[in-house]
Amino acid sequence: MMVTGTDTGVGKTVVSALLCLLTKRRYWKPIQSGTEPSTDSDWISNLLGRDRVLPETYRLRNPVSPHLSAKIDNVEIKLDSILDTLSNISDSLIIEGAGGLLVPLNRKEFIIDLISKIPCRCILVARSGLGTINHTLMSLEALAARNIQPLGVVMVGERNPENKCAIEKYGNIQVLGEVPLLSNFERHTLLSHSQNIFKHEDRTWISLQR
Repeated sequence: MMVTGTDTGVGKTVVSALLCLLTKRRYWKPIQSGTEPSTDSDWISNLLGRDRVLPETYRLRNPVSPHLSAKIDNVEIKLDSILDTLSNISDSLIIEGAGGLLVPLNRKEFIIDLISKIPCRCILVARSGLGTINHTLMSLEALAARNIQPLGVVMVGERNPENKCAIEKYGNIQVLGEVPLLSNFERHTLLSHSQNIFKHEDRTWISLQR
């Protein structure tokens, strides 16, 4: 299962952690831009344990767009390298993308191109507040243009019933969960949240492989 988002900093890592706790899957972020003071994989490792986290394929030093961070590090991000790594993994995973769908990875490819090549379904993480309807619907259109049908949307932030309703109506998609702004990131607290957040009447999506 791939976790992507409408933007950078939208809450993908927290949603990924919640899904890892709920499904007991391992976590993998193949492309990491920025390593100081710590990475998303480091944070998940502290939460779940190092054995639950796979190493990044690309661990880039600068917290900028992956294509630029790779250029600074004199590295070229190749989708085949990521797919080769994935082909050797038998576990079911929660895979976190980098940034939004149209974040460039190299001279011609974007995160959405990686999503289209990974044999799993994806979840779109979106903010709950002002502007999210436009950002979410545009992201859904971009996915549809690549023939990618996401499992649903997870909204992060203060509950906004009107925005949730609009996204479900105009995007013709389910909002699978609403994640509040959290201040306590201890494991037992997040586990409790994961069980309460993802309680949509149809939870078959949780058991889907990869």
